[in-house]
Amino acid sequence: MTSFICVVAVKLTTYKETERFLFKQLPMYQRIGPKTFKIDLKNIKALSKLTGDPHKSFKSIHIAGTNGKGSTSYFVASLLSELGYKVGLYTSPHYKDYRERIKINGRYVSKTFVKSFVNELIEKGLFNSALKPSFFEISVIMAFEYFKQEEVDFAVIETGLGGRLDSTNIIIPEISLITNIGLDHTSFLGNTLQKIAREKAGIIKKNIPVLIGRTQSETKPIFIKKAKKVSAPISFVSRMRIDIPASILKDFPAYQKENMRTALAGLKKIGIVPNERQIKKAWRTGLKQWGFLGRYMKVSKRPLEIYDSAHNQDGLNILFKELKSEEYKSAHIVLAVVSDKDLKKVLNLFPKDAQYYFAQATIPRAMPKETLKAEALKYGLKGKSYSSIRKALAAARIKGRPQDLILVTGSIFTVAEVC
Repeated sequence: MTSFICVVAVKLTTYKETERFLFKQLPMYQRIGPKTFKIDLKNIKALSKLTGDPHKSFKSIHIAGTNGKGSTSYFVASLLSELGYKVGLYTSPHYKDYRERIKINGRYVSKTFVKSFVNELIEKGLFNSALKPSFFEISVIMAFEYFKQEEVDFAVIETGLGGRLDSTNIIIPEISLITNIGLDHTSFLGNTLQKIAREKAGIIKKNIPVLIGRTQSETKPIFIKKAKKVSAPISFVSRMRIDIPASILKDFPAYQKENMRTALAGLKKIGIVPNERQIKKAWRTGLKQWGFLGRYMKVSKRPLEIYDSAHNQDGLNILFKELKSEEYKSAHIVLAVVSDKDLKKVLNLFPKDAQYYFAQATIPRAMPKETLKAEALKYGLKGKSYSSIRKALAAARIKGRPQDLILVTGSIFTVAEVC
């Protein structure tokens, strides 16, 4: 049983001070990487018990997958909100503002709540205890407590890393959605699609329906086996008739159709079926209110400037396939990645005839720009390195002609610095 030491601590008086505390004192995977990875759910269960198990007070929808889980989460949340529900949304990581992670009907969690919640944990001696919570664990339990206090009708919860050992995996949802399986975070989840699928399948709960967004021959048997083991009704979107209004599809890149169908199918499975008017309103104007960022964002037309946070093999394949539908002469690519990225699996996907602008995000986990430049050269990708992502983008804008493409990609943190 975890013990807590009651100590007198300095109270955090401002939101900025609270944010700095969260970023600097707590281990944060997005910044420092593997050191924060936990091998079980003991920490989050102890945190949950300390705060009164807030996740038991609201209905939830749990979403996992390698790519598309964030987009699907936004599509589901926006639809539910348009239908009149009070909807909480927890996603990670954030682009610019920590509070992006926790929203209700598109509004960020209040600064006052963040400050008071962290101060309450300080007063309870949590940060001086043997528990040593991570940044992600604190963020998850903060979201659950906020959703409880605000009495949401539904909370849409996106997993952070994997599924089985993810801190969000203490919830018992109305339905579990798994978007797709690709090779990412292989040092934690396994180096094959089958191994990764077993980790993602960890969100499948006893007697709770599960929906698989993309049917893949390598992973389908794994999901079926796990579902059967826990008596969870399993469905595949590919076997369902789910129509997306044509007028909506033209507003999004083609790859989002899969995520849209998964969102609609998931709601249908729990008895919620929005009509065409509601779908159009939710995804045309509603998504903007939710702060839907970093997914094939078209910033300008001449030159065509696109920001996309694709960072793994599957995501980059989808991105470059989508770019084939665009018209442009030459490509100028601003590229920055994280240090634990398996470059062998991604650099060969990039076009060799593009001009590259190598940089690094302002996080400890960023790959040094010169390292990235040297590795990229092995794959025939040529360009210069720059001291920041913004300077790299500025250089691309100077060299890019009106008929060219400027692409910013490589990680969420790359896009975050130019949004």
